[in-house]
Amino acid sequence: MRRIYDFVDKLFEDVPNSERAQLVREEIILDMEEKVYDLMDQGKSEEDAINKVMIEFGDFDEIREELQIGGSKKLAFAKLNMGFAICGSILLIALFIFINFYYTPETIWFVYPAFGVIWWPLSMIYYYFRKKEELK
Repeated sequence: MRRIYDFVDKLFEDVPNSERAQLVREEIILDMEEKVYDLMDQGKSEEDAINKVMIEFGDFDEIREELQIGGSKKLAFAKLNMGFAICGSILLIALFIFINFYYTPETIWFVYPAFGVIWWPLSMIYYYFRKKEELK
């Protein structure tokens, strides 16, 4: 049975250690051990049963994506979106200020659209922290 633990450890070496990852790891080990015992009850040797279970385990990419890589990619994209939102809103506000003072310097109106533009980076900051909290 040590081979199953080593097999699962090798699968999880890229995954950051979190409570959720540990639960999934333990569940995979228990399922694999149960399948080995079932195959041994059917008359297979322990070695053959372990080999068959490891072969039938299949692709780990979906689980890895959900646990780590997919999560960290989502967090990286959320961070990138937050950066674009901050830079974009600064540029838009600067454009509003320029247009306001170039064409109508006697009336200050750039504040109103600036308040509207501010919500864009604020929503991206909220989204980033929500994704960061989900990965914990």
